[in-house]
Parts: sequence; C-alpha cells; structure tokens
Amino acid sequence: MYRLISATPSPYARKVRIQLAEKGIPFELITEVPWDSSTQTPQYNPLEKLPVLICEDGSSVFESRYINEWVELKHPEPALVPKDIDGILAVKRFEIIVDGMCDAMVLMFFEKAREPHLRSPEWTARQKRKLDGGLRELSRVIGAREFAHGDVFSMADIASGTVLKYIDVRWPENPWRAEYPNLAVYSDRLEQRPTFTATVPVPQIIRDKVA
Repeated sequence: MYRLISATPSPYARKVRIQLAEKGIPFELITEVPWDSSTQTPQYNPLEKLPVLICEDGSSVFESRYINEWVELKHPEPALVPKDIDGILAVKRFEIIVDGMCDAMVLMFFEKAREPHLRSPEWTARQKRKLDGGLRELSRVIGAREFAHGDVFSMADIASGTVLKYIDVRWPENPWRAEYPNLAVYSDRLEQRPTFTATVPVPQIIRDKVA
C-alpha cells in the first residue's frame, strides 16, 4: 500500500489525495507540518516539500504535478487525463495556472508572517496579481461548463477545484466568489463530490519559525 505524506491545508497534497481516491487506490495518509523540525519529509524528498508518495519498496515520488503524472501512468484507469495530445496539453495548462496561483498564495502567506517592518507591499502586490490573473483565466476558460475541459471530470477539475477552495482557507476575505460567480458555482458543485468532501482543507499550526 502507498503512503502519502500530506499537510491538511495543502492544495498540492489535496490534488494527490483526490486523484488516488477517484482511482480507488488505497493509501495510508500521514499528516505532517513540513515546516516543523519533527517532519520526516526530508527523508523522502531532498527538496523538503510535501506531498510525498511513498511506494511499498520504500522509494518515493515527490512534487504534486509529477506525482499526478506518475499515478496516471502507473494506474491509467479510470483515466483522469485525455488520451489525445491536445487534451493532454489543455489539462496541463490548467495545472500550470493553478500551481502558479497556489505558489503565489503560499508566498503571500509567509510574507504576512514576517515582522511588519520587513514586509514588502510591492512583493505582495505582485503575488496578488498572479492570483487575480489566474482567476480571470479560469473564469474565462471554464465559463458555464460543468467540467473544466471537455465533458468529463479530469485532472483539470481536481487542480481548479483545489485552488478555489484553498483561497477560501488562506484568504477568506478575497471577493473571488462575487467577482467570478461562474467559478463559485463550479467550485460548489465540485465540493459535493465524495472525494472533495473527504479532503476539505483545514489550517494547521506551524510551531517552528519559518519567516
């Protein structure tokens, strides 16, 4: 059985948790705070980042997008990525946009944790522009469709759904729901899927100083 080192608020880990569940792949969930000195993450990922998928032989797969690709190749059914080249590229485009949005939110989160006199408003504004740009693009491309790409659930929906819920967790005052009502409807519909309701992100307490 696989083991997955995860953090409860992490949209990166949530993508993997949802993918494994959608494919019916059993795994043991190990919840950690990767910033704390007690984490075992560095034993399995030289970059010291979550999530990490640990195989039965003790080898590890890390970085969420690579884990998603690895799982899709190792466990192709049910397919969560189209078989045609254009479909594959379209789904990957969603993943790239979403990862950039998540990266920007993580940077803003830790910038906010710095001492007030050390914070950079310009840096924060730049990250916010990335998030806003990603929301505009998701809204434009998804429109009023049920699914992000094509007419079936895919990794594009897993990625898009996780970032939208992550905004609610890390930046609840963000008015994205009012600005992009189509995305709000889309997000709420996805969150009704059993694999989404079982993986709702919640904040964790970071005990060690990281910023």
